[in-house]
Amino acid sequence: MSGSGFSVYVGNATYQTTEQELGDYFSTVGQVTNVRIVCDRETGRPRGFAFVEFADEAGAQRACDQLNGVDFNGRQLRVNLATR
Repeated sequence: MSGSGFSVYVGNATYQTTEQELGDYFSTVGQVTNVRIVCDRETGRPRGFAFVEFADEAGAQRACDQLNGVDFNGRQLRVNLATR
């Protein structure tokens, strides 16, 4: 992941959620440059959280303000600014 973007942590996603779905959904609040779903090293299965990177800080902040607690695929997402 490049260090130039502004990332948000996305928690409580379903294990079936895809990077494409998250990218499409989060692009409603800003320009998404990268989506990475974190997988278990042993099993390769998704762990239920991801990082979405935005082109600018404003998009990342809008994601936190507008999408935190919103229902996505039947679960309430937790969206926070990511800390490195």
